[in-house]
Amino acid sequence: MKYNLRIITVSLFLLLFGIAVKADDKNDIFNPVNSAVTSQTIAPDARAGAMGDVGAATDPDVNSQYWNPAKYPFCISRAGVSLNYTPWLRQLVNDMDLAYLSGYYRIGDHSAVSGSLRYFSLGEVMTSSDASGSNDMTIKPYEMSMDVAYSLMLSEKFSIAAAVRWIYSDLTYDYTEDTSPGSAFAADIACYYNDYLNIGNRECQLGLGMNISNIGSKISFGGSDNKEFIPTNLRIGAALMVPIDAYNRFTIAADANKLLVPTVPKIKDGETQEQYEQRKQKDYYDLSPISGIFKSFSDAPGGFKEEMQEIQWSLGGEYVYNDKFSLRAGYHDQAANKGNLKYFTVGAGFKMNVFSLDCAYVIATAKSNPLDQTLRFTLSFDMDGIKDLFKRK
Repeated sequence: MKYNLRIITVSLFLLLFGIAVKADDKNDIFNPVNSAVTSQTIAPDARAGAMGDVGAATDPDVNSQYWNPAKYPFCISRAGVSLNYTPWLRQLVNDMDLAYLSGYYRIGDHSAVSGSLRYFSLGEVMTSSDASGSNDMTIKPYEMSMDVAYSLMLSEKFSIAAAVRWIYSDLTYDYTEDTSPGSAFAADIACYYNDYLNIGNRECQLGLGMNISNIGSKISFGGSDNKEFIPTNLRIGAALMVPIDAYNRFTIAADANKLLVPTVPKIKDGETQEQYEQRKQKDYYDLSPISGIFKSFSDAPGGFKEEMQEIQWSLGGEYVYNDKFSLRAGYHDQAANKGNLKYFTVGAGFKMNVFSLDCAYVIATAKSNPLDQTLRFTLSFDMDGIKDLFKRK
């Protein structure tokens, strides 16, 4: 039997978003928002991963490129680099992982440039091109992306950023007209507001952020004239940092997250298969990426209720002692009929002058969730700390 690229594509989607999903209500049919290169939606770093996947408005750090690049001008350090690693879906396989490299450099006091490299490996996949199995072979499908961003302070409290990204997905081994790697270009638009509030006798820091990411072209893997949507995403968040004393502080943050991708139409009662395919072609595949963004707010078959179910919610908290040690926890919630990603997260961090080490752990609450016991690790380097270290020597 000839190898079919869609087997891997569909399998990847099921692994990432929806194994053994059961809707909470009989009327809620499992109807997730589909997109290609779903690995782009995986949180890459341990700090945000330990706080329930929040990051749009938290304190800026070296991994803000993924969450909100507009935060970089507010960084204290002049420059930083981080390496992130996540062994993915260890409850199912032992060779899938995500690696993420990010860094930034502040230009003067009001702007910054930043970039990241993401590599997601699906491990080894066995394929066969005939029924006898004589041509069995092992392939190593993967997805990757590279991006750069520029951020600018418009005032002491407000900043904006723009990023451009190249996305590449290679899920096949046989480059023919039926199966080929796909690529796409995308852009991000982000903004960040940071101010101080007096609550009681404490000066608290308020952060508000928004990031619209992966606004870009569709992607095609060959074998069809229809192209797939990439995961354009809207993230809005708020964070409040409360100082307890000179050495202790606590932050609470929340994010709302929605894929700006249209929902695949469902077949209607009395509609023939041919009529349905024609309607799906017109109302889904023929849509431009920008039209798809606007349609994603009003096209759910279940109306307003289902549109609200497409929003994922994250809540997280962080305790920091003397800027050296951190404890974190959070919760992430997604409607059962949209993927059922429900999990608690915990984590910790340790910071020295030159580097910091963070880790995060996922505790799934939904039954048979493959994300259960997921680990994330982050190793970050402060370039100012390295420079000071050499000066002392």
